[in-house]
Amino acid sequence: MRNLRLDIFAFAAALLTCEMQASSAAAAAFVPDDTGKVASLPVTPSPHWVWVNDIDLPHLVDGRAMLVDGDSGRFLGSLSTGFSFERLVISQDGKVIFSPEAYFSRGSRGTRTDVVTLYDTVHLTPLGEIPIPAKRSSNFPTMANAELTDDGRFLLIYNFTPAQSITVVNTQSRQFVGEIETPGCALVYPTGARSFFSICADGALLDVRMNDAGVAISSQRTAPMFDTQHDPVAERPVRLGDTWLFVSFGGVVYPIVVQKNTPTRGSTWSLITAADRAQHWRPGGTQELAAQSAQSRLFVIMHQGGLETHKDDGKDVWVYDLARHARVQSIALRQSAGSIQVTRDSKPLLFSISGENGMLDVYDATSGEFLRSVDRVATTPTLLITP
Repeated sequence: MRNLRLDIFAFAAALLTCEMQASSAAAAAFVPDDTGKVASLPVTPSPHWVWVNDIDLPHLVDGRAMLVDGDSGRFLGSLSTGFSFERLVISQDGKVIFSPEAYFSRGSRGTRTDVVTLYDTVHLTPLGEIPIPAKRSSNFPTMANAELTDDGRFLLIYNFTPAQSITVVNTQSRQFVGEIETPGCALVYPTGARSFFSICADGALLDVRMNDAGVAISSQRTAPMFDTQHDPVAERPVRLGDTWLFVSFGGVVYPIVVQKNTPTRGSTWSLITAADRAQHWRPGGTQELAAQSAQSRLFVIMHQGGLETHKDDGKDVWVYDLARHARVQSIALRQSAGSIQVTRDSKPLLFSISGENGMLDVYDATSGEFLRSVDRVATTPTLLITP
């Protein structure tokens, strides 16, 4: 009986060995020669691409940016962008991405290091880093956290420690130039090749001029441009040519017109009628404005709510003719959105993204027709940036 048991065990072991060998051979037959390949993006980006900036609140130490093709809905690439990520800035020739980033030696603590990382737009690989002072602001992202001067020579980055200043980086020499103090005034809005303004607490603007070395040569406060007590403006304007369009919590448009590099306030006008106001319509969101220069259109996320709902998402986008200051279209979104963006070409797309589920929706910006959705693009989407 003992020999019979040994024979049975030997037979079972031999059978298992044969099955394993057969499985291994079958698996080997289906394994491709290569398990992956490196792809490259076209040298010339499509005007219908969009970068989705993700601050990723549940995992704040590692922000992200995802590139999506609006025509196909395909993911094209992604970047890891560090702690409390604000935004990407794309060079004017489209060849380099500048990303102001912060890192801590122990992940979420330890020694802080701030850099501007330069990425190649074809391979999305780092080209280098520019060390900058460890004081870049970590406010909820706006486009005005970092901007290029109009000629692209200097990258301007907003700092808050809580002292306020602007870091200046030379994009040509790829070096940190210095800081420009902006006491009591926040963010950065370019007005020329060597000038910008910041918004001050009393509604005035701080008008700053630089020399060719990126050093401030003058800094003057204007008279108050906005009524900060009764109808404050959101710090999230859009720019068309020489005009920055700010919108107040109550829906009043404040054009800041730049003449000879000097910001002045143009005539105000309202997005909403008396009937709209009675129904409590107002703008709101993370990036509630988008503009299309070819058709002179302003797109605004709208919702119904009280005064303190200026950051709430909305399910409607109202479209305005900027020449006539009149609403010409209303686009009903498939889902609430906190951020919108419009492409700059002759057949523009309208992108909207939900802060609740990270789904990106794509519309024909001219007709308002829904085209497609891209699921789970981001965890905490903030800004949408087109090439």
